Amino acid sequence: MKLLLDSHSLLWFVWDHPKLSTMARDLMANPRNELLFSMASLWEIAIKVSIGKLTLAEPYDVFMNQVIARNHLVILPITVRHTTMVVSLPFQHRDPFDRLLIAQAMVEQVPIISRDAAFDAYPVTRLWETNTVIS
Repeated sequence: MKLLLDSHSLLWFVWDHPKLSTMARDLMANPRNELLFSMASLWEIAIKVSIGKLTLAEPYDVFMNQVIARNHLVILPITVRHTTMVVSLPFQHRDPFDRLLIAQAMVEQVPIISRDAAFDAYPVTRLWETNTVIS
């Protein structure tokens, strides 16, 4: 199954953070699943590092390249179809990075692994809790 990862989901998975749900961890660790990571999330992490909101043990490029390789991530580019979908999204969620992830999940018709319950206001499947139905 293809799965789109929210930024925090990937970071928590890599860091084995206790806030990552068991369901999310199991889905991300399953080698049968294809893990998509958006260019928007790469950009978001880079911004957070540059403003001091996120600290990495290695330089950004070293860290991200290792994470991408070790976890066999498929980088999802940002396309005109994705940004066109953003134009039509209602503003239940205001974060521009998350709005783009929502649009990408809708266009690509893939579930998203995220703790952010605000995603539930949109027609996407958010996978996080153990009671989430996977179709």
